[in-house]
Amino acid sequence: MVLAMMGALHRCAGRLSVLRGWRRQWFAAGLGAFATLALPPVYLLPALLVSFPGLVWLLDGVERSRTAFSLGWWFGLGHFVTGIYWIALALLTDPERYGWMIPFAVVGLSAILAVFPGFAAWGVFQSRVKGPGRVVVLALAWTAAEWLRGHIFSGLPWNLIGTVWTISDTMIQLAALTGVWGLSLLTVMCASSPALLADKSESGEVKIDWLHLAPVLIAAAALEVVWAGGAIRLAGAETPTVPDVSLRLVQPNIIQNHKWLPDLREAHLRKHLSLTSSQVKDPFVASAPAATTYVIWPETAAPFFLDFNTTVRFRIAAVTPPGGLVITGMPRATPPDVYPQQVWNSIAAVDSQGVVSGTYDKFHLVPFGEYVPLRSVLPLNKITSGGIDFSAGPGPRTMRLPGLPPFSPLICYEVIFPGNVIDAKDPPQWILNVTNDGWFGLSSGPYQHFASAQLRAVEEGLPLVRAANTGISAVIDSYGRVVASLGLGSEGIIDSPLPQALSGSTVYGRFGDFILLAMLFLGAVAVWYRGKRDRVLRDRNKG
Repeated sequence: MVLAMMGALHRCAGRLSVLRGWRRQWFAAGLGAFATLALPPVYLLPALLVSFPGLVWLLDGVERSRTAFSLGWWFGLGHFVTGIYWIALALLTDPERYGWMIPFAVVGLSAILAVFPGFAAWGVFQSRVKGPGRVVVLALAWTAAEWLRGHIFSGLPWNLIGTVWTISDTMIQLAALTGVWGLSLLTVMCASSPALLADKSESGEVKIDWLHLAPVLIAAAALEVVWAGGAIRLAGAETPTVPDVSLRLVQPNIIQNHKWLPDLREAHLRKHLSLTSSQVKDPFVASAPAATTYVIWPETAAPFFLDFNTTVRFRIAAVTPPGGLVITGMPRATPPDVYPQQVWNSIAAVDSQGVVSGTYDKFHLVPFGEYVPLRSVLPLNKITSGGIDFSAGPGPRTMRLPGLPPFSPLICYEVIFPGNVIDAKDPPQWILNVTNDGWFGLSSGPYQHFASAQLRAVEEGLPLVRAANTGISAVIDSYGRVVASLGLGSEGIIDSPLPQALSGSTVYGRFGDFILLAMLFLGAVAVWYRGKRDRVLRDRNKG
């Protein structure tokens, strides 16, 4: 039976390796699209066991580096178009103004992002490595390309392939050691390894031998080791809470094309105020506290400039817990008589006296959403409200507010950047992420965004509190486990205590992306050593 399976794989590999022209390109795009099924919220992990071996076999038939890059690019194009299709929904919030941009935004951005898998495939070809080593090289090159994708220009590390493991609290514990990069490396290496079962033996026959089976068994064992390590880490891992801190997360579920309508802003504010003062407890949270001490609203929940609007501040103060705070997303601006005018996407804390006791300005802005790159050249407007580009804040920082442990505030997609979510010089004790995923509609986007937030909690060993306009709002502990949540498209509140941080930093939290560099270096050395040994053995056999 195993031999028959290997024979079938060999025939499949042979057919793929001889594809040429548009057939090879479209097949690569289809494989990339199929791999998207492994991402949240579908989590069809076996799809990777088809897509990545198929990519390896396509590369086996490549004779030029340019063709290798093209194959990787087409694979990436299929993968990203199906992974970030929800960008179209953001533009459809105002279809008359922005609907025409949909093909340019979805396909154009995917075409740019596909350059990185293209370079990964090019790297595999340039290495000239054969046998099991080419699977290792693909994993190393893919992971390095993901890191570059997250850093070049403004960076977009969305849907990193290691995100597929957020289906399992146990598997994602590896991120505390290696960050999501270790999960990506493991995923590509293990998913690609079945391609080796189609390799012929030295005699040219298709037969069962250790050379073919060993890498696959090692890959399976690696997954078992990661699972066992995660299980050991979680065994008996309790979630102690911060005393005297009781959170209420407000999720108003306001659809995006209504959010900034002038005649609805008052109604939106009243909804936030009503949910804040509501006595109804979330029936899904068994440990809801007796009294709320801190309330958290999502991104731009207060659609007013609070610095200049005393009336709105006092209305918020009226529902603020005594001695506590309402922490809300809001726009912030320079005074009207100050030139040039600046606007920030911000977080503000309002106390029970109506005083703003602290603010934070978003530093990682969304291109075309919050500012227009090369504005002097591109005749475009940003798709968010207002004609002025948002200004960027100074970077990750730790906020200190009365009665709360120090925390790292993050707005929207700032949470997707591994290793860049806290101020390492002033470490926080938890992470606050406010977001408005109403832009994504009822799509896979909010689930993908939420999965990134889970991984940041594991990587830093810090609890993460997430307040979203339309969902997914949640309290996540320091191990990435969801303590309480409110689903996509729901209106309501979450009442929950605040989990405590781990007693010490994680390995990844301490060393950051130096861990990735070490993995890439060790992997490259292993491939080089194996290649050198194989050459020596071949020379001996010839002699």
